[in-house]
Amino acid sequence: MRRRDLALAAVAALTTTVLPGTAAWSADAYPNKPLRLIVGFAPGGGADALTRIIAEGLSKQLGQQVIVENRPGADGVLAAQATSSAKPDGYTLLMGTNTAMVAAPTLRPTSPYDPFKAFTPISSAGQFSMFLVVPSSLPAKSVNELLAMVAAKPGAYNSASSNSASELAMLQLLGDRKVVNARYKGDMQAMTDLLGGQIHMMFTTGTLAPGFVKEGRIRALVTLLPQRSGLLPDVPTGGELGLGKLTITPWAGFFGPPGLPKEIAEKLSQELQNTLKRPDVHAQLVQQGFEGYGMSPAKFTEFFRTQYDAFGATVREHNVKFE
Repeated sequence: MRRRDLALAAVAALTTTVLPGTAAWSADAYPNKPLRLIVGFAPGGGADALTRIIAEGLSKQLGQQVIVENRPGADGVLAAQATSSAKPDGYTLLMGTNTAMVAAPTLRPTSPYDPFKAFTPISSAGQFSMFLVVPSSLPAKSVNELLAMVAAKPGAYNSASSNSASELAMLQLLGDRKVVNARYKGDMQAMTDLLGGQIHMMFTTGTLAPGFVKEGRIRALVTLLPQRSGLLPDVPTGGELGLGKLTITPWAGFFGPPGLPKEIAEKLSQELQNTLKRPDVHAQLVQQGFEGYGMSPAKFTEFFRTQYDAFGATVREHNVKFE
């Protein structure tokens, strides 16, 4: 009897032993401790604010605390590298934006990482509302009118940008039309000069644009979102206007380290999608000018690749250099 009990115990031990190189977790039991969500921007900024909104909602969905960790610096590269080197167990995630995931790998002379090998795409978070705006003093009341004005007087007009996405979107819009671009440290500084008439056009956020549009101080001509924004529902999309080349859009999404098990990635993706559908989360994100929506890992990977390719093509076409 004793021998039989020992034999059964030995068999049980063999069936529960974790083999070298395999993960010691069960998808059903995950998560059983707090998660770390790394964001590559300082506390108090727009990306940090929306990350904390989503983290709070995800905590409720998972039944585990999601702790936001700020790792600002190097356009989000430091946060991305910290995530890439973490253990692929589902407890370290990255809120990545196109700055770190697309701009840094394509604009820098030496890429800090291959974004398709250094991370596991989990789900989109959504897209930042971005609008092409002009001061009300400018005669152009549509994109076509603006482009005609620029073409008629090469070099006579200028634009403003505070990030790589808005700058490349402007290049896509203008094509070979000559406009002088002024680079600013932040959108608010650029908006101040646009309101004063020193700047003629810029892509700006859904946080800034709506108030000034409603006051009649600026005019919004097109949104970079794939659908009209509830913030400014009268502003058409690039697709509606036949601007097929206008493919750059500022977005954010969730990534894990390379080698994240498929079951964990899919479970996280589903919970993130459910989080973004929560009425409380949705309402708060709208206030931040952010259109939140999730995707499956496969769909998000496809979207990510499309954005990466479009970004890279624009960089090469216009010979954009990192400074």
